[in-house]
Amino acid sequence: MLKIKGLRASVVGVQILNGVDLSIGAGEVHAIMGPNGSGKSTLANILAGHPSYSVNSGEIVFKGQDMINMLPEDRARAGLFLCFQHPTEVPGVRLDHFVRAGYNSIKRANNMEELDVLKFDRLLNEKVGIVEMDRNLTKRYVNEGFSGGEKKRNEILQMAIFEPDLAILDEPDSGLDVDALRIVAEGINQLRNPSKSIILVTHYQRILNYVVPDKVHVLIGGKVVRSGDKNLAAKIESQGYDWLDNTDDATKS
Repeated sequence: MLKIKGLRASVVGVQILNGVDLSIGAGEVHAIMGPNGSGKSTLANILAGHPSYSVNSGEIVFKGQDMINMLPEDRARAGLFLCFQHPTEVPGVRLDHFVRAGYNSIKRANNMEELDVLKFDRLLNEKVGIVEMDRNLTKRYVNEGFSGGEKKRNEILQMAIFEPDLAILDEPDSGLDVDALRIVAEGINQLRNPSKSIILVTHYQRILNYVVPDKVHVLIGGKVVRSGDKNLAAKIESQGYDWLDNTDDATKS
């Protein structure tokens, strides 16, 4: 599904990623952990094609296609989705209109059937239940006046509707109370699929108690320094990151 090799990347002229290697197969959930400033969100934004981030060297291959020079909208149409750590408000644009436009853009690019208002409304009614979201929120402007939990539910709702081949979830647990975390995590679990993959970026283990990953990778100093299973996340929860450093061998577990 996704192969990253020797990825070095910068933001505003400062190199943040220093040779990231990562391989994710279809149907797998990979957690990316690391302390603040380790490059987790930079990796997510690089994969999504954020224009403020620059790839200095390395390879990113998504479904067999070189992705480095792809525009963000082309990445989305190819099946990549980014759940933002800090979802922004879009004044004047209703959420249901916004999501239908995105859905139909993806379908049109892939020569698939677009949905009219009535058909999309039925799809939306089906999907809001996944994240226990108030249907009336979809008639409001995107994220305007939403609580932190409602914004995160909205991101997972969009993931449910777009059905991306690769979803990158950038700290979907940040700022959530226990109940909101459970709802968001259950929504993610409902969307797990043998043909679709998820990268879950997080600072803490707590969401991994609900969404159990196939693999856990630790990013420090812009490099993957350790990879393992869910037990690695538990060890980090109990011992922190100090026992790791960026000279460690990433193949250790």
